[in-house]
Amino acid sequence: MNTRSADVVIVGGAVMGSSIACQLAQRDDFTGHIVVLEADPTYQICASARSAASIRQQFSSAINIEISLFSIAYLRAIGENLEVDGEHPVIDLHEGGYLFLATPDKRDLLQQNHALQSELGADIGFFDVAGLKRRFPWLKTSDLAAGCHGLNGEGWFDGYGLMQAFRKKARSLGVAYLPAKAERLCKDGDGWSIELGTGETISAGVVVNAAGASGGSELCRQAGLDVPIHSRKRCVFSFDCREALPNFPLLIDPNGTYVRPEGQGYICGVSPADQDDVDCNDFDVDHAMFEEHIWPTLAERVPAFEAIRPGNAWAGHYDMNLFDHNAFVGAVTGLDNFYLALGFSGHGLQQAPAVGRGLAELITTGGYETLDLAPLGLDRLERGKPLLERNVV
Repeated sequence: MNTRSADVVIVGGAVMGSSIACQLAQRDDFTGHIVVLEADPTYQICASARSAASIRQQFSSAINIEISLFSIAYLRAIGENLEVDGEHPVIDLHEGGYLFLATPDKRDLLQQNHALQSELGADIGFFDVAGLKRRFPWLKTSDLAAGCHGLNGEGWFDGYGLMQAFRKKARSLGVAYLPAKAERLCKDGDGWSIELGTGETISAGVVVNAAGASGGSELCRQAGLDVPIHSRKRCVFSFDCREALPNFPLLIDPNGTYVRPEGQGYICGVSPADQDDVDCNDFDVDHAMFEEHIWPTLAERVPAFEAIRPGNAWAGHYDMNLFDHNAFVGAVTGLDNFYLALGFSGHGLQQAPAVGRGLAELITTGGYETLDLAPLGLDRLERGKPLLERNVV
């Protein structure tokens, strides 16, 4: 049996694992050997390739707002941050903003969230019904009380392009990518031993679990952790609309249905009802969800969507943290040299730049330097203190 060794092994080579690997390798004070394990080297089924790929500051918790403020600045400078041999990656960042709509019973909550977002430096506009009508004349507002629109710093981008840009930069800096699944993890002195699906074994000084929905919770179990991370399916539907709708944002209806522009058309989706949101590993598309819920909601909110032409649809998986729908990030108390970047619950693409930076700092120096990610630490699960986020989409 072949045995390799590495200073740092990152399990999961999609956007989160590649961001960590890239930003760790970019540090002048880190000189170790980094290996990234990716069970699906085609990246056809990873969440990074199947996401709606958006970024927002309209959260209700300070840490999520701060992470997104860092990430939008990083994405704006992606060409410089991830340049390789004079080539500057392009991710087609479009800052069209999120538009959260509120009925009268949710107006105060929207206003509270807006106050925190503004305090932390996010550029979010708060609009009454008259303001919404002026700004978005194609929008039905009869049941609304207010809305918040990201004036800049929010929007959508090429998520697959971001992942590949991190990966390409990491490889240019000497990071090795192995097309293999981490089958078994066990403690080995001060470090870890990982058995691969290829029959090989890797000895690692440090392990970072960024395996996502495809095996992140199982790796935790093998390390002695029980984390409530589950694979939950999300479907994305595309359609075309005959009527031109200017300045269309990423719109969030009060019932949670979302829609945003994609090329000349639109993509949309919604989270299933709690009783229907079960553990799932298949990629079957629930077309009834579009026909019975999503399209009726969108046609009611935007009358122009009564006449559309449905297009392609696909399904992907979130690594859903059922404790509080926020990620577990950082070192694990009692498990030396074992780090988590897991349970992002649909926010992984937009949080990858900040989390990659934070873990690179933590692994190298023992602490966070740019942004304190301690609120995402696993200790909140042990203390039974969830990080409450009221703006879950």
